[in-house]
Amino acid sequence: MARAPDWIRHSRDGWHWSGSERPPFAVEPGDGQESVWDYPRPPALVRDERPIAVRVGDVEVVAATHSWKVCETAHPPTFYLPPDSVHADLLEIAPGSSMCEWKGAARYWTVTVGDVRLESVAWSYPDPFAEAEALRDHVAFYPAQIDCFVDGHRVLPQPGGFYGGWITPELVGPFKGEPGTSGW
Repeated sequence: MARAPDWIRHSRDGWHWSGSERPPFAVEPGDGQESVWDYPRPPALVRDERPIAVRVGDVEVVAATHSWKVCETAHPPTFYLPPDSVHADLLEIAPGSSMCEWKGAARYWTVTVGDVRLESVAWSYPDPFAEAEALRDHVAFYPAQIDCFVDGHRVLPQPGGFYGGWITPELVGPFKGEPGTSGW
């Protein structure tokens, strides 16, 4: 998809926080930390070379040596994993879709490992907007529903249940999705 529709471009224009300044309520990062309030909007696609694992119990769904990390103001990053790192035999297309104003139309995936079936636990962009082309067919997972690890550390899920950000030890917030953040 070459260009976002007008209604999406209009929606993008309505955002106040864009990473150009940190709001007074943001946590000041310490040594080795980064503030999600320094991330830009529109989001940046950042190559991350840390190892990634996604598991259901002892079964590895993903073993990646690199990923694309989407860094957007107020959000912990979402990690998009290369299709060749995903055990595709454990995934099946789930019903439904959604639209991201930055990336385009998402397809959802269900993961099944033995008797465990995790509905719509992952998503991908088969035809992303031009600015998100690097994410084509990469897969992201909701860490509230499946075990996700970055460099051996289990990530925490972004609060609120709607977004798919991964909170890693180096991040400070507050994070979009916490109570009272709907206006961010």
